[in-house]
Amino acid sequence: MACAWRSGVVVFNALLTIFAHTISMLEAKPSDFAKQLQDYRLTTAEIIYGLPDHPKLLQSYIWQELDIAPRFPVLHKFLQFWETSLEGRLYIVKVASTALIKPSEFTYCGGEFLIH
Repeated sequence: MACAWRSGVVVFNALLTIFAHTISMLEAKPSDFAKQLQDYRLTTAEIIYGLPDHPKLLQSYIWQELDIAPRFPVLHKFLQFWETSLEGRLYIVKVASTALIKPSEFTYCGGEFLIH
């Protein structure tokens, strides 16, 4: 019982640390629209990590932020923070990225309709 309680406290503390880090990243950042104009893309990472008290048990954490593909500097900064500040050992990180602002797609009409 004590081991399960300790594990819950460790996971809770880890989540609080991640939350505090995310809040600090949000304080002085340019608008999301301005970032998208600078070719930032919506990046989603599924982070699989081992629990500190039970290393053979894996847990999943979903991280999502605007980042620049293919180098992903924001993700690398977050993963560096994870490895230095959190106890859960990283097992695997899966990354997906897509541009939110894309060139417009035009289709030309063969006719024109006038309405009053």
